[in-house]
Amino acid sequence: MRVGILGGGQLGRMLLQAAANYPVETYVLENDNNAPAAHLCHHFTKGSITDFDTVYNFGKGLDAITIEIENVNVEALEALEKEGVRVYPKPAALRIIKNKIVQKQFYQIHQIPTSEFVITQNKQDLHNHIDFLPAVHKLSEGGYDGKGVEILRDETAISKGFNAPSVLEKMVHIHKEIALIVAMNEKGDTVIYPPAEMVFDTRLNLLDYQISPVKLAEKALWKAEAMAIKIVQELKSPGLFAVELFIDEAEHVFVNEIAPRVHNSGHHTIEANYSSQYDMLWRILLQYPLGNTDAILPSAIVNIIGEQGFNGPAKYQGLEEVLTMTNVFVHLYGKAETKPGRKMGHVTIISNDYQDLTYKANKIKHLLKVVA
Repeated sequence: MRVGILGGGQLGRMLLQAAANYPVETYVLENDNNAPAAHLCHHFTKGSITDFDTVYNFGKGLDAITIEIENVNVEALEALEKEGVRVYPKPAALRIIKNKIVQKQFYQIHQIPTSEFVITQNKQDLHNHIDFLPAVHKLSEGGYDGKGVEILRDETAISKGFNAPSVLEKMVHIHKEIALIVAMNEKGDTVIYPPAEMVFDTRLNLLDYQISPVKLAEKALWKAEAMAIKIVQELKSPGLFAVELFIDEAEHVFVNEIAPRVHNSGHHTIEANYSSQYDMLWRILLQYPLGNTDAILPSAIVNIIGEQGFNGPAKYQGLEEVLTMTNVFVHLYGKAETKPGRKMGHVTIISNDYQDLTYKANKIKHLLKVVA
């Protein structure tokens, strides 16, 4: 079977690593010859994933195609789907998810709890919603990895807002922020991974580290799982989806966002779960039975992020010491150049002891640095 991936970053790289277990011929479309996934596929095409002709010509000879980032040409995927190429997720679902305005309206239509929001068309609109602050301003399209998101605490922060169609979301007093990964096949069968608690770097608005399975009250866990499954079923698309949710002090659950692909919040599944998120997506793409999502052991992951003040060829400080630690697994993404805030890799820790997970996660966070 011939399967294409739109995008050649670290998610594509880890998806290709899992592909080695299956009889599949892999194709990657990416604009960078030295992208993390470029040298692991059978066939590499240099080109833009946002250009209609490029995506269409790339996909027309394939059996199936998937994405590693939402910012792709949906019109080309729709044309390929009409011609019999299986597209994961379906372009109709991708249209809902890639536009944050449409995504929030989708939750509203299907009565899925989400934070209160208003739509703004430009920065001037924000002056009409001062009473709505504090809130989070999210660019409707193009935001990624903390970009396209601004926290507006009061009127003085309006200048940081976006002068383009955006969503202004009322801030939620978050007790925990969790992610649930849901897989659905062509038959509509679903499986769900144990939830991961995400701890964010508030300075970079990037995932700092996470722990899975999260310690959560049973009632809140049931709500979160039910919401995540309902969202994926309402999207009516096979594929793998990461559902991010907020839980407040009263154990109310709100959906934050959904990603229609493998996700940072599921990296730990490579070592910590029987079927990783990457293995699971291949099972869906190749129309095999869904895998076992159970955790083998509790786990934590730490993102390896480029240090502030360093641009240039990447150098890893503290790497050897981290590699000597027990039950610790280092994943470097093969990016030659570092810059502040750039994801360069991640480290997974597995242990039955949650205190050990937290201790090692914090130790690695302060020990392993990417400089130039």
